[in-house]
Formats: sequence, structure tokens, C-alpha cells
Amino acid sequence: MAELDREYISRLNAKADHGSPEAQYRTGLVFAIGDGVPIDLVTAHKWLNLAAMNGVVEARESRAEISHDMSHDEISAAQRLAREWYLSH
Repeated sequence: MAELDREYISRLNAKADHGSPEAQYRTGLVFAIGDGVPIDLVTAHKWLNLAAMNGVVEARESRAEISHDMSHDEISAAQRLAREWYLSH
């Protein structure tokens, strides 16, 4: 897969921030694998958590996979970010 361009990532992130479950899932994957952005498992977990809360089954599976590579503190930070996002939207 070719590296995603910045414009696409920006649009995807905007859709995720507006509450699109599919965009939240895809944004989580982008940050999990570092496609066009630096790998950021905390941000990935945040978006995958939100997508999972919005019914994307695959997001639960992806979140579980990346959790194996994260510390307890990183998972806690990601959960806090997801909670803050959820409460502000």
C-alpha cells in the first residue's frame, strides 16, 4: 500500500473528529501502522476505542492487537484521551 498523502489523512482525521465510526477506525489504523504519519499507538488506541464504542467490530480486534505493544500507562493515556474526546462531542 502506498503511503497515504497528507491531504487524505487530514480529511480522514476531520471525519473522525466529527464522529464517523469508519473514519475513526481508519484513523486508528493509520496511526497504528504509521502510514503517512509517525506510528503513535496512544493515538491509534484512542481512535480504535472510539470506533469500537460506535460499533465497529474490527476496531475492537485492532485495539486488542496494538494493546500488546503498549504499556499500562500508554493504554491509560489513550483511554483518557478517548474519554475526553467523547465528553467534548
